[in-house]
Amino acid sequence: MKSEKITKNAETRSRRHYEDACAAAHALDLVGERWALLVMRELMLGPKRFSDLRESLPGISANVLTQRLEGLEAVGILTRRKLPQPASVQVYELTEWGYESEPIFQALGRWAARSPLHDPTLPFSAASFLLSLRTMLDAKRAEGLEARIGFRLSDTETFLAHLADGRIEIARGPVDDADLIFTGTPPIMAGAIYGGRPLDALESAGALKVEGDRTLADRFLRLFPLPPKASHPA
Repeated sequence: MKSEKITKNAETRSRRHYEDACAAAHALDLVGERWALLVMRELMLGPKRFSDLRESLPGISANVLTQRLEGLEAVGILTRRKLPQPASVQVYELTEWGYESEPIFQALGRWAARSPLHDPTLPFSAASFLLSLRTMLDAKRAEGLEARIGFRLSDTETFLAHLADGRIEIARGPVDDADLIFTGTPPIMAGAIYGGRPLDALESAGALKVEGDRTLADRFLRLFPLPPKASHPA
């Protein structure tokens, strides 16, 4: 029995670890399991409940999500806590070190956006959309622009973005006092910003609502140019 346990532990270590001193290899030891990075992405804008994570990651099973949360917690990337009364529910959130991983997502996003095989019609969560704004913002195009942009992305998810000094900060919160408010799903917003879908057409179809400064809205949509596609070998 002891021999069997040792063998199983050795197999697990061999399967999950690269046995390589390179820090990049160790990073893959930490977050290389399928879904791990996407769980981290969904927590990048703040804590979420288990049910919220499942909803934003429709392809993951409850069992796999539990495993990834436990694994990321074990290595110090995320933690869990109970919200105070009256909510009194358990949420998962990134640690300070976990939040430091955002530049990794930005670099991966910019790099993968050049892929000729990228399919923008696949599911797109609120976290995906908002992190893409922080990734793709062109500082030169945003120069001199200061504004508060609100996003109502669902009945329960509202976010406020603050544009200033060629940067964009985004957090959950009320949007009533924003200079401009977009109401629409993440895929629709992505279609307007990255796909060039006209605002008028989206509004006429009832897919998007724009409140506030219309000139600002038109300029905002042009702040996030995508990089050119890489050539694809024939």
